[in-house]
Amino acid sequence: MLVWLSEYLTQYYSFFNVFSYLTFRAIVSTLTALIISLYFGPKLIRFLQNMQVGQVVRDDGPESHLVKSGTPTMGGLLILAAIMVSVLLWADLGNTYVWVVLFVISSFGLIGFVDDYRKVIRKDPNGLIARWKYFWQTVAGLATALFLYSLAQSPEETSLLIPFVKDVLPQLGIFYVGMTYFVIVGTSNAVNLTDGLDGLAIVPTIMVAGAFAIFAYMTGHANFSEYLNIPHIAMASELVIVCTAIVGAGLGFLWFNTYPAQVFMGDVGSLSLGAALGVIAVLVRQELVLFIMGGVFVMETVSVILQVGSYKLRGQRIFRMAPIHHHYELKGWPEPRVIVRFWIISLVLVLIGLATLKLR
Repeated sequence: MLVWLSEYLTQYYSFFNVFSYLTFRAIVSTLTALIISLYFGPKLIRFLQNMQVGQVVRDDGPESHLVKSGTPTMGGLLILAAIMVSVLLWADLGNTYVWVVLFVISSFGLIGFVDDYRKVIRKDPNGLIARWKYFWQTVAGLATALFLYSLAQSPEETSLLIPFVKDVLPQLGIFYVGMTYFVIVGTSNAVNLTDGLDGLAIVPTIMVAGAFAIFAYMTGHANFSEYLNIPHIAMASELVIVCTAIVGAGLGFLWFNTYPAQVFMGDVGSLSLGAALGVIAVLVRQELVLFIMGGVFVMETVSVILQVGSYKLRGQRIFRMAPIHHHYELKGWPEPRVIVRFWIISLVLVLIGLATLKLR
């Protein structure tokens, strides 16, 4: 929005030309989302407390989590609002990719909102029935995948970039739709599973979003993409603004979500943020790199799959509890230790993911 206004004002005052620079807009996008989160965070927490929108702790969870019962949830509304406002202010709204990400964030956020509503208003710890949750995720994910497939105008937009491999870009064709759906929905649920401890999910999300800001900048820049031998997709450059808005909103939310948490993001936050990371990975053609950088999300998801599969097939559990962060809690690790060590793992994996830009 402000990009268009600055273009008009530049003819009168040359100062406004600074808003045409992507790097400047990325910085102010981060700060805008951060300031919104910090300013409205306490207000939202008080509102949720007054409305008695408190976390409902599952009976089968760790006993140490019982003290979290009643902590305000649905704090993801703060994250989504900060992201939306920042993107609408600083991104080029003529860029289709920006609207695709905003659609994914809002649609998965709505699914999460309904899930949270059932948990905190109806006091049902299971929330939205699983089959309906996956149905609506499938609708949103497939709609996005089909739209992006129809939008593709060059082979690079539907090719698969393989990390650490040079000059190998297999064309996915119609399989692009299936992969896009899997990445968006899979990442959404993976982040949702990870969101079980104070700050555990938001920091890896911030790290991955920050890394994707770099990928988006390189992918959208003709010279850098040619030098790094990655697909050049011009519209991807504006995703930098979306990524930095996620970083700013995430940092602001972490201020209140750090241990001991004053507010939880809820499914409205985790489902939408995960889906956002998934669709951004697709748009910058880095789906496999997301698998690396989001290794903590993958680890949490795989632990649940292994736990359920082992119990159904053998009648035995592999972990003391799944997702795996609960396993370490039950082994005696204090919650802050689990959180920080998972953050460290995330940082290492994000650095490895960034290394794929050059190691080809």
